[in-house]
Formats: sequence, C-alpha cells, structure tokens
Amino acid sequence: MAHGLNPAQSDAVETLSGPLLVLAGAGTGKTRVVTFRIANLIRHGTPPDRILAVTFTNKAAGEMKERVGELLGSKVKRGRKKDKRPEPTISTFHAHCVRLLRRHATALGYPAKFSIYDRSDQESLARAVLRELRLPTAALKPSDLLAIISNWKNASVHPDQAPMMASTDKEHLAAAGYRRYQTGLKSRGAMDFDDLLLQTEVLLSEHEQVRDIEAGRFDHILVDEYQDTNGSQYRITRHLAAKHRNLCVVGDDDQSIYAWRGADVTHILNFKNDWPEAKIVCLESNYRSCGAILEMANRLIQFNAERHDKVLRPSRPDGIRPRIAQHKDEIKEAESVVGEIKHLIENEHLPPRDIAILFRTNEQPRLFETELRKANVPYVMLGSQSFFDRREVRDMVAYLKWIDQPDDEVSLLRVINTPARGLSPKSVKTLMEHAVADGVSIWQVMQRPEVVSQLTPAAQRGIDSLRSLLQDVQQRARQDSLSAAMETLVTRTAYADEINRLYDEPEDRQARLASLGEVANAMSAFEDSRDEADLTGFLADIALTGREMGNEKDKLALQNAVWLLTLHAAKGLEFPVVYMVGMEEGLLPHSRSVKSGRDEDIAEERRLCYVGITRAQEKLTLSMALTRRKWGKPRPTIPSQFLYEATGRAQNPNQFRKKRATAGNRFRSPTP
Repeated sequence: MAHGLNPAQSDAVETLSGPLLVLAGAGTGKTRVVTFRIANLIRHGTPPDRILAVTFTNKAAGEMKERVGELLGSKVKRGRKKDKRPEPTISTFHAHCVRLLRRHATALGYPAKFSIYDRSDQESLARAVLRELRLPTAALKPSDLLAIISNWKNASVHPDQAPMMASTDKEHLAAAGYRRYQTGLKSRGAMDFDDLLLQTEVLLSEHEQVRDIEAGRFDHILVDEYQDTNGSQYRITRHLAAKHRNLCVVGDDDQSIYAWRGADVTHILNFKNDWPEAKIVCLESNYRSCGAILEMANRLIQFNAERHDKVLRPSRPDGIRPRIAQHKDEIKEAESVVGEIKHLIENEHLPPRDIAILFRTNEQPRLFETELRKANVPYVMLGSQSFFDRREVRDMVAYLKWIDQPDDEVSLLRVINTPARGLSPKSVKTLMEHAVADGVSIWQVMQRPEVVSQLTPAAQRGIDSLRSLLQDVQQRARQDSLSAAMETLVTRTAYADEINRLYDEPEDRQARLASLGEVANAMSAFEDSRDEADLTGFLADIALTGREMGNEKDKLALQNAVWLLTLHAAKGLEFPVVYMVGMEEGLLPHSRSVKSGRDEDIAEERRLCYVGITRAQEKLTLSMALTRRKWGKPRPTIPSQFLYEATGRAQNPNQFRKKRATAGNRFRSPTP
C-alpha cells in the first residue's frame, strides 16, 4: 500500500483527470480516498483554489478540510482572518449555492442580500397564503403545502408547471398556493432551503454568462455521496463540469436511502452513460465489520436488480454470526433487548455508547425508552430540540434577519412587539392592510408619516424605537463586531427583562439568558473563521447548519449512553453492537412500500436494511415480534422478507412474494 492506501484506493487517488466514479462500499475508507485525492491534485500542480469539493453536511465538509490541511501541512490551512493563502473550496452543496447566488441573485430579481427562510418562517408564509386562498386547515395544512412544494422544487417543478403535475385534491390546492408562496418569498427578498438549489439551477441553465463565469472558477470538481444527489444537484454539477470534464464522484448506490427527499439513485447508476469516457474504481475492502456480518449484507443486497456489481470483502475475521431473535410481542422484544444490553454493560463491561438500537419508524422507540429507564440504562435519541429552535434564540435570529433585510416581513412580524413596545395587534393589522393594498413591505409602510400618524401614540413610539434599534445595531455590526452588535440588540430590546417576565424558575431564566450568550459566541466564532464576515453571511451559515444532524450526533457521541436512532439517522455511524428491531413486513419493509407494489420502493427499503446491517462492527442481532398491537389489539405479524433474503432462505424476491408466510408464523433460519 502506498501511503497506507490499498491498490483500489491508490488507483482512485492517482487518477487525476477526466470523469471518475469511485464506488465506495460501506466501511471502505471513502473519506480517506477523497482527501488524499484532493491533496494529490495539489501536489501535482493544481492550484488549491481551482478545486471544488461538495458534500451534504457541514460536518463532512469540515472533516474534509481538516484532513486535507493535515496531509499538506502548511500548504493549505482552514481559512482564517489574515490568512490569504489559496485553499480548495470544500463545502456543502447548499453553502456553495448560497455563495453563487450572492454573486448573481440580482439576475433572477432577488436582492444580493436575500434572506434564507427556515421552517418557522416558511410556515408563517404558508399560513398567510392559505388565508389568502380562504382554504380551511382541514383541506390543506401549512405543513402539507410546504411538503408538496418541497417535493416539486426537488424535482425542479416551477409554479407554472405545478398544475400539470398535480394528481390529488391536495396537490391541486397546493398548486394554487405554490405561485402565491413563491411570489411572497420573492417580494420579501427571501428564498427557502429548496430554492438555494432550484434558483442556482435556473441561473446556470438560463444565464449563459453566469454559467461560464461559475464553471470557469474551477478545474476539478469532486462530489461526495453522489448517490444522494437530487435532480437540481445533478444538473448543477453537470453545468459546472461540462467543459473541463474533470469530475470525480464518490458514492455507493447500495446506500441510496433518501428518495423521499429527492435523491435519485439513477444518477450514480447511469454515470457511465452521462460521461462515456469515465473510469470506474470499486472500493470493496471493508475495514469496519467482521466477515459474518458482511456475508449477510452481501447476500441481502444482491436481491436488488439495479445496482453496480460489487461485493464487500472483510479485512477482519469472520467473528460472531448475526443472530435472529423472535419474541412473543413488542413488549417482550423491548424487555429482551434491554435485558441483553444491561448484561453487556454490567457483566461484559461494554461501554453503553458502543451499543445502538436501530428502528424503521418513529413510533417504535417508545417501548425501548420505557425499558431502558426501568433498567437504569443511560440512552440518547436523535431528534431533540435544536439550539436554534429555542424561543429566545428564534426571537434574536428574527431580529438579526430583519436588521439585515428590513423588508423581511416574516421576521419583522415575529418581533414587532416582542418585547412589547406599544404596537398592538390592531396597529399591526392597519400596517398590514396598507402594505397589502400598496404591494410593499410593512417596513416600507412604517416609514410613511401619513400612515404612522393614524396609529396610537404608543405605536408611533414603538416604530421610532424600532427605527433607532435598526440603525444602532447595523452601525455596531459594521464598525465593531457581530458579537458586539448582538450585545447592543439584547440591551436595546431589554430582552433579559422579557425572559424574567416569562419564566419563574431561576434555572430556566439562567439557561435562556445563556442561550443568548451562545448566539453571541457563535457570531464571534464565525468572524474568527472568515476573512470577510458580515451579518448576511452569519445568517446564511446558521440557516444551513441548523438543518442537519451532524452537530447533534457529535454531542451524543460524547455521552456514554446507548443510542436509539432510525435507520436513516444511522447512516455514517458505526457501533460494535447493533440491534435492528421490528424486522417485520410493514415495518421493514415499510407498509407504504409494500402496498405500492413497486420494485424500486422495496429496493430502497432493502438498501435501508443493508445500511443498518453494515453499521455493526462485531455483533448484530435482528429481532421481531410475533404479534404487535394495532389500535390496542394484538395482531399477528409476518417476518420481514429481508430475513429470508439475508439468510439464504429465498432465491429471489418474487419467490418470497409467492410463498409468503402466513401471519404469526415463526421465521426459521439456518443461522444459529
């Protein structure tokens, strides 16, 4: 091995031109190959700033930057103030699109300092749209509207195309709301998270000059986790790489599990068709799991017909064979799994953090949580409230968004009278009526003396207070620092008094005040890590990082506790001991996929099962309940077809469907 790389890894690292597909199976050292290849390009003369690498999480991008810096020593370091040396652009897709849009958004009719709406902002706008359409909540909830619009945006469907794409009653209603929603975003100088990709795609496809400028910035493009790209990401990549054709994509079609959010596995399956001269390198040496676990994973995934032909090969001994455990019902399943975990911790001295319980649906962990608490076993579960979802933090971020972009109506309406400053609901309604009638933002209306004079004296003082606050915080951000601007904002709004008013417990007050301090800390850290840091950039940064689970996973990993997480959330993680629970038809594969009857839906569920199996390093248990309660009544279950496939009991998926076990039958496996 050269530089500690195996032959296949070396082949990928040393291929420095033309299209390259690196098929990186689970646990095969993908990140190592990606970073070594970037470093090798630089060593062979490619200027660092002519390299673009994109991935899907800030955590992955950060790790990539660190590793490239370590490989090159002083040649490339993470960007800091006064450090002007060129470096590769390594970021998420969305972060790169934000930078691109900041340069060219005016070509699409957006301001360069557009706001990025988070989920709460989107829901506020969606509610306003549904009110305008006079649609009752029963017909279409704001969350339904946003979900349908998001699906359309991920498929590059624009508002004028939506009516033709609609097939259900809800979709027809959503098509009417889509145009108003998008108009509302644009009039407020805002984009939502999906727009960051969709509008970048529009820029590159419809504005040739912009495309030439942006494609000309780089000589090499690398895309990590290529199997997770949606249509917009796929087309953006092609636009940027079409001329120089130095495109390296890394991924694993067998781990494509995000079709529900727009990922299209055909992008990686058809790479050779898109780039006929492409070289394909397969990474098959697995450094994570023992041989017996990989044998089960390989056997299962071969039932997917549409996939690149590859096999995970163990670099470790066979180890313990995976076990199938069957239980009377879901209560016994939880009791048994937790009992085994308690034994491993107390008698075999296994750290709790080395154990994971993986499940398919969000309803399953309830019983396991109950049993873990009874057994006094520490546990953590993904999905707790994000820091940026806390009320006081959301208020401060809304203030900052409005200060950065005064026409951001959603943000202004959140804080217009928080803390109270005399702007009553009646006054706000008057301002909104004028804004709607004149087609301008509320803030613009608030600058009109003839309108403001109609309001109460208290409301007029409130508007003066907001105007003064805006000017002071903007000035402090420009002349001093972002964290200093945050201090001014908290002081001028007397937000600490608002916290004291809302919360009685001293500990609660202290924690919420500390949250405001953490926002200032985040701003300071952002400034320290950028050559040019401004409020617009900080808000974009938290809009992007607030949507991913990477930071949460890092925090959980520091706790010595058993992990409870969905199979989707488990991707990218590994554990010495894994329990995959609920291995039943209707859970895994999920009932939606079973009912659809579509081979591609079952194939994705099979990939999800494969991801779960390949999280295990040493010991894997797959468990099921023979009965499971539905609406309070015990119902017999059917063993998951994946149990038959993974253990060699089925020759093909169709055989299982024809000879389907009757409900309540035990699964008889050749494995001990």
